[in-house]
Amino acid sequence: MRIAGAPISWGVCEGPDWGFQLQPDRVLREMREVGLSATEFGPQGWLPEAPADRASVLAEAGLAAVGAFVPVLLHVADHDPLPGVDAELDAFDAAGGDVLVLAAATGTDGYDARPELSSDEWARLLGNLDRLAEHARSRGITPSLHPHVGTLVETFADVQRVLDGTDVPLCLDTGHLQIGGTDPAELARAHAARISHVHAKDVRADLAAKVQSGELTYTDAVRAGMYVPLGDGDVDLPAIASALQGVDYDGWWVLEQDTILAGEPEGEGPVADVRDSLAHLRAL
Repeated sequence: MRIAGAPISWGVCEGPDWGFQLQPDRVLREMREVGLSATEFGPQGWLPEAPADRASVLAEAGLAAVGAFVPVLLHVADHDPLPGVDAELDAFDAAGGDVLVLAAATGTDGYDARPELSSDEWARLLGNLDRLAEHARSRGITPSLHPHVGTLVETFADVQRVLDGTDVPLCLDTGHLQIGGTDPAELARAHAARISHVHAKDVRADLAAKVQSGELTYTDAVRAGMYVPLGDGDVDLPAIASALQGVDYDGWWVLEQDTILAGEPEGEGPVADVRDSLAHLRAL
């Protein structure tokens, strides 16, 4: 397994009013101390935007780059997503990241609501996905589409549209898929060859059900502890690992436990859960 970290496990997120945001020096240092050797970049603007500066910060922390989660508008007629993605890929060239994790942004802030698309908007979204995937490959980068709560690819039906209507590989985010109504273990068994990247999460099914029913917003459920260390929730991680081993998956496993911090952590803070998740994943 190639195992990496992600700043979201330390509460660092692009969502507005997400919570207290830790600085890169602490997060990157704790990643290295816990035994991780690589990381995703985190939200745009958290690390330096200049590619050379970003590469320098990671090198000083002793971490390799995996790539980045990049929300992109794909369905809007008068918006071309390519220039923005290209700018992010420039940072990949400098820092060495090799996976572009795309998400179908709604155009509004946050992940607590999303619009319904027309058939024309869906066709534009799917066409742009294939276009961006081809462009990423032309630059030596592996593309991956991330089904994500509060984006335009969230539900089982949305995921099926992407599988049927594009050839873009998938990011198997084991938490967001389950919250959105897709069994991640079943998806891994049925489409293992389509998976190019993994975000390894575990979630409490009771809180995920409240998000699906509308009883809780996604953000409130995260704040209530919907995400837990690997092995403490209801995601069938052994089945997922087995399905991917069956196709000799050699991509990244990125540890993610979406966290909202109310303030500066006391004691160890989020790194304690990261350590537990890392031990569980290695045991698989």
